[in-house]
Amino acid sequence: MLKAFSGGTLSRDFTASIVVFLVAMPLCMGIAIASGVPPEKGLVTGIIGGIVVGLLAGSPLQVSGPAAGLAVIVFEIVQQQGLSALGPILILAGAIQVIAGLLRVGGWFRAISPAVVHGMLAGIGVLIVVGQFHVLFDDKPLSSGLANLLAMPGQIFGLTNQDAAMAFAVGLVTISGMIGWEKIRPASMKLLPGALVGVVLATLVAFFLGLPVARVAVPESIMSAVTLPEGNLFAQMMTPSVITTAVAIAFIASAETLLSAAAVDRMHDGVRTNYNRELSAQGVGNLLCGFAGALPMTGVIVRSSANVQAGGKTRLSTILHGIWILGFVALLPWLLREIPMAALAGILVVTGVRLVSLDHAKHLLHRYGPLPAVVWAATLVTVVTTDLLTGVLVGIGLSLLEMLPHVRRLGLKIDETSWDNKHEVALDGTASFFSLPGLSARLEALPAGRVIILNVERLGHIDHTCAEMLREWIDRRRNAGMEVELFGAAGRLRQLAA
Repeated sequence: MLKAFSGGTLSRDFTASIVVFLVAMPLCMGIAIASGVPPEKGLVTGIIGGIVVGLLAGSPLQVSGPAAGLAVIVFEIVQQQGLSALGPILILAGAIQVIAGLLRVGGWFRAISPAVVHGMLAGIGVLIVVGQFHVLFDDKPLSSGLANLLAMPGQIFGLTNQDAAMAFAVGLVTISGMIGWEKIRPASMKLLPGALVGVVLATLVAFFLGLPVARVAVPESIMSAVTLPEGNLFAQMMTPSVITTAVAIAFIASAETLLSAAAVDRMHDGVRTNYNRELSAQGVGNLLCGFAGALPMTGVIVRSSANVQAGGKTRLSTILHGIWILGFVALLPWLLREIPMAALAGILVVTGVRLVSLDHAKHLLHRYGPLPAVVWAATLVTVVTTDLLTGVLVGIGLSLLEMLPHVRRLGLKIDETSWDNKHEVALDGTASFFSLPGLSARLEALPAGRVIILNVERLGHIDHTCAEMLREWIDRRRNAGMEVELFGAAGRLRQLAA
């Protein structure tokens, strides 16, 4: 932590914290509204994620806060069990994450197929778009993704309410401002986030024209947003529905956090993520969010990438962004109350569309054949038509099909030998998601000053999850100026040698 207070590092972290704060503010409120809870609940999560998790995190440059990936499941909780159920669920989910980190199972979350994770995120993106589409008209989302989808034509063709038309126009101003700014902004202002530009533009239009549109309701004091659990907390936590939902949130939040951390590691050459410490830190954050009655949190890639791109060097940038949110909410709540609800919905519509990454499906199809692409599509469709957990389980089940022809030889043997300035790693057997945590740990521990020869001549099969991990490891090592050679590469591994 002392490194954070050195001259050049301090100034970079300070600047980055301002950028992350500007990105986080509208997203914290927008995700809360998409989750069916008051916007201040998202701000409380952003504050805890910045200050507390920032101090404890195993991924120093990752930013934690409310995530679009959990908005759908929180919306279902609030609709079916009520807002009061959220606290016990998060306390239990946070405890599960803390224990998982202490038991050192963080690396296993990296073994989840990228096709499942990105299919899940794409499904969430679809649900956010069809839900927030109705908020663009100052209307409320319906109880399911399919119901929201089927009601979309009626919103457009039944647009006879003048106030709803004005709200829709405000939302379009936000979307246009956000996308337009990202396309035309000068290089000198590349750190000014498009989401902030879109919200400010829509707020000014609504304010100066005096438009009768719904606006964000924020309390005078942020402390009034904190809702302590009820007296029968333990009894609530032992309810089967609470336990099931807590396990689902812990699993999904952990997977999203650790995959985001892996993505952040690829963006910089600094300290690598300690996955188990990061998992426990997220658990502490969710425990506190549960006691405060706030939203669940994960590590979030949009804010984390903004942190890295803005020059953040240590965990101080993350901590400061949480302090800025706290100060803004405490001192300027009246300003937040001028923001139109449709403006935040506009941001989330754009965010949802970007979660549906067809490029990732094409990448899977091109590199690894049809099965991973089918897993991606099946996970997406199941998430939209049923629920998040079912979609993930379907995706994982389909991923297992890749291993059926090799079920008799699932073991992976790893041998290492060194000579001169070279270090050879020989793989023998089947490299699958079962062996990914151990293989990843061995690769990360390899010496930095030697040429690495990865001998895959005796590797019988490698699934797409392990192949993606190997590709990212090779790219990261080569980008750092270190040499990696592949020996005996064939099939999909031949592409990794390029």
